[in-house]
Amino acid sequence: MKPQSAKAKGRNLQKWVRDLILESFPQLEPDDVRSTSMGCGGEDLQLSPAARKLFSFSVECKNTEKLNVWNAYEQASANSGDYEPLLVMKKNRKKPLVVLDAETFVNLIKKL
Repeated sequence: MKPQSAKAKGRNLQKWVRDLILESFPQLEPDDVRSTSMGCGGEDLQLSPAARKLFSFSVECKNTEKLNVWNAYEQASANSGDYEPLLVMKKNRKKPLVVLDAETFVNLIKKL
């Protein structure tokens, strides 16, 4: 796959996650969640303070057929700052999946 095509796949996943967050929190404005450009360091989605209050995760998106999940999660952790790292991964013809720290997951379930 050409690098340009790979970047387009990644960008499409970032936009999908951005749209999902915006649909899930209708009180947010479209510019509260922005997809960063490919090759830009840091988080894949930039969230405004209003978005952070509702969605306190640092998102890393990976749209690839072969993925070292541990390395991808380490990248998400390195970019997360004060927020919980969240890895969103996808491959062709499969639904996107999320990788989240187990303790964080259990704490989320307890809040329900």
